[in-house]
This record gives sequence, C-alpha cells and structure tokens, in this order.
Amino acid sequence: MQDKNTNTTLFTGKDPKSWLAQHVITEVECLVPDMNGVLRGKALPTAKFLKALEDRALYLPSSAFLVSIDGRYSGSIDEGFAYQDPDMRMVPDVSTLCLAPGGGAGKAYVFADAFHMDGRPWMASPRHVLRAVLDLYRQRGWRAVVAPEVEFYLTAPNPNPDQPLTAPVGANGRAEGSQHPYDMVALEEFEPVIRRVYDYAAAAGLPLDTLIHESGTAQLEINLLHGDAVPLADQVLLFKRLTRQAAQQSGMHATFMAKPIAAQAGSSMHLHMSVVDEKTGAALFASADDADTEMFDHFIGGLQKYVPEIMPLFAPNVNSFRRIRPNHSAPANIEWSHDNRSCGLRVPAGGRAARRVENRLPGADCNPYLAIAGSLLAGYLGVEQKLARSVEASGNAYKIKSTLPKTMEEALDRFTACEPVRALLGEDFYQTYLRVKSVELDLFQSVVTSWERDHLLLKV
Repeated sequence: MQDKNTNTTLFTGKDPKSWLAQHVITEVECLVPDMNGVLRGKALPTAKFLKALEDRALYLPSSAFLVSIDGRYSGSIDEGFAYQDPDMRMVPDVSTLCLAPGGGAGKAYVFADAFHMDGRPWMASPRHVLRAVLDLYRQRGWRAVVAPEVEFYLTAPNPNPDQPLTAPVGANGRAEGSQHPYDMVALEEFEPVIRRVYDYAAAAGLPLDTLIHESGTAQLEINLLHGDAVPLADQVLLFKRLTRQAAQQSGMHATFMAKPIAAQAGSSMHLHMSVVDEKTGAALFASADDADTEMFDHFIGGLQKYVPEIMPLFAPNVNSFRRIRPNHSAPANIEWSHDNRSCGLRVPAGGRAARRVENRLPGADCNPYLAIAGSLLAGYLGVEQKLARSVEASGNAYKIKSTLPKTMEEALDRFTACEPVRALLGEDFYQTYLRVKSVELDLFQSVVTSWERDHLLLKV
C-alpha cells in the first residue's frame, strides 16, 4: 500500500503529521509492551505527540517493566535503582502508526521503544530482546519468517472471579453447551463480534487470515499472515486489544488465558517458523530436491534441547501449566513429527517453500515477542551447536515421557540456569523477567484456592 493519495488507514509514508491530519486524529496512544505483553505507555494529544517526535522528549518511568500481572511493582535487585525509578526515553516507531478503531473516533496507536537517556536500548524491553535475536540471524545472512495462530475464548461477563467462566449467549439465544470444532453453524452464532473484530483489524491494518471455531465451547482461533517477527508480535498484541474491545461491545468477554475453563481445551499461540536467505529469499529448511536440510535438522534439535529449559517464555504464568498436560489438546512433550498434533514440534505438510516447524507449546497468554525470541534463539543455538534432532515420533506422542517442567517453580529454576540462552538474551532482561515472575509466583502461592477449601477444610 502507498500512503500518498489513498485512503489507507495504515501509515506507510514518511510524514506522520499529514497522516494524522488526514484521519482527523486527536489522540495518539504510545504503547510499550511490558514483560507480560501488557501494553503500558501514554496517551497524548496529537499536537503533543508531534512535538515529542520532534524533540525526542517523551518519557516513561523505568518501573513500567517491573509491574507484575496483578499490577503491583516487583521491585528490583538494585533497590536503590527501584526507589529512584529513573525515566526511560520513549521513541515511537512511526512505522507502526495505525488507527485505534475500538477506542472511538479520532484515536491512533503507535508502538514505542524504550532507550536510556544516552541512547542505549533499554534491553529489558521485549521488543529489543526480539530484535537482538533477529540480529544474530542477520549476522549469518538469514531472515526468520513467522506466523502465529492465536486461540481465545468468548465468554459471558464474569464480574465475580470466584465463579467459573460460562459460555456467552449466541445469536440463537442459547449458550453453547458442547464442543463444536470447525463447525460453521456454531461459528455463525458469534457473527456480530467476529464481524466487528474483522472490521477493527482492517481499520488498524492487521492482515488477518483464516478464523475457525476451535474445540472448546465458544473457543475461536485466528491465523495471522506470515511475515517478519517484530511486526507479527505487534499484531498479536493489537489483535488481543481489538478483540477484547469488540467482545465487550457485544456484551461478552474475550480471554487469552492459557487454561480459562477446567473442563475445556486450553488456548495456544502456535508459532510457525522458517528461515530464508536474507539476500535471495531462498528457503533454507529444504533443498532443491525437497528434502530437509541439515540446517532444519539442527534447528529442530535446538528446539528440543532448549525449549524445556526456557519454558517461562512460552508458559509465563502459573495457569499456563494447567494447559500443558497429556490428552488435553496441548502437547506435553518436545517430540517432533510430520503433521502429528500430539507432538510439541510439528512439521506441516508442504513443499520446499512451505517447509517450516510449528512450535505448539506457547500458550495464548505468552508475550509474543518473548515466545518468538525464545523459539528462534533455541533453533539458532541448535544450528550453531550442530544439535541433531531425535528420531521422528509416531502415533500418540502423549505416551512418551515428558522432559518439560511441570510447574512454574521448576520452569524458573531451569530458565535461571540456562547459560547459553542467558548469555545471548542478556542480564538486563534476565534479571528483570526473573524478578517479575518470581514475585508473581510468590503471590499465587499465598492464595488459598476453592479446591483446598472444598477438599481439605473439613477432612484433614
């Protein structure tokens, strides 16, 4: 698309002022994704935003990256730094400027990157973390291509978190009471909210692909078109925001929790990955005769070795591990196979240009920047270290003994000790992420659940 002389809603030119005027934008939200993929930032009147672009004078407290999922500050290893809470410089990435259709007329979104005052990237920032991994690929003359698939549930409003979620009322006046995987009639029940999602996505320039009804009651899945990693991670977060807005405006909630309903399937963010030659665009995972290359073998070997060690990047919450259980519509292993969905790593059918591996372990609750960065880094290390993949799994891979951590506590211990990944992601990110996740785990472990009250209160 060309921005000049068109009605496009996605900024693709060099003059944001003209684009903002063309679309009568009165307010711009500058978005900074935090450790959990929560969008922090500032909302500015358009004139203030343009002035900030010119002066590079847009700031945000550095504690934005130390906020846990419940909204509390997790502090810092350096308590003096935490109490000083110095500012970061927010630098808007104007290439991400787009309309904010779910927020009312006259609003736009733009992602912003965080920097120190001397111009150094704030390396705890998930966008910078992903870029650092992509730089490793560029140094080898490679370009990573990714395509996320995001599952989510539509639910009835849930004002009392002590009560289980229930399915929303559809167009026929009834709530789904059973599973309807891939059912087109069931999908039509949510046509109003789906149409609103597609309209919002079109206005924001999100290139959505196919949408299906998944196996859970009122569970849907959207595919995003394949492309470069950072824009795709941006699109995942915008999609979540727009979908929540669309659902709320239809009298529903949309949730991307990994396991929101105990008796239903969990929600994933399956991640398809391939690598091409940066100059020629040639596929590097398959040879001219359509056979898997040695690089593809090593890439999968790297995923098999390192994904179990860095699971907090794919399963970032205590709830995430409720999804990763055998026979619960999610892989509980790091086996690989051709077109076998019981494996954590699936090689979909297709010719040379489509040769890719699907990491099926990330939950829909993951931070897309970090899940993509972790997957690409694991594959990269496999190629660098020439790690061989295992023998291809066959049949029901759920029966194979799992090497994955079973709890958040175990996952954080293994993540902490994974030196090859830690060295490449850096201490700034590692210390910040571990601090946030450790605090969240401690907060969760301090809660007495309804199961404990039900089964222990009067029996033990």
